[in-house]
Amino acid sequence: MPAPASHDAYLAGQSPAQAALLTAFRARLAALLPEADEVISYAMPGFKQGGKVVAGYAGWVKHCSFYPHSGNVVPQFEGELAALGLGFTKSAVHFTADRPIPEDLLRRMIAARRAEIATK
Repeated sequence: MPAPASHDAYLAGQSPAQAALLTAFRARLAALLPEADEVISYAMPGFKQGGKVVAGYAGWVKHCSFYPHSGNVVPQFEGELAALGLGFTKSAVHFTADRPIPEDLLRRMIAARRAEIATK
């Protein structure tokens, strides 16, 4: 299956509930990354700034995921994520409408990714 051409095309392929949740998450990311360009990376919507993808998102059957496009960011927040009951892997944080990523935590994860990019 080919990658979607845009964030809107990706969202159109999601269930109505997932599309609504991801549309709101997209707006949150856009507000936190106002200078970033919307891109498709790894067949998922993302936000690119300074030549690097800073944040991405995707919808799955039972949850949505936030991807900081780095295996080093999520591990910095493992304790906090676990305490909130959010699922995660080394490279993604899983969320639902009932368990969203808190704004402050999302802001700090994006800041960690931007700091990582700045040091490379």
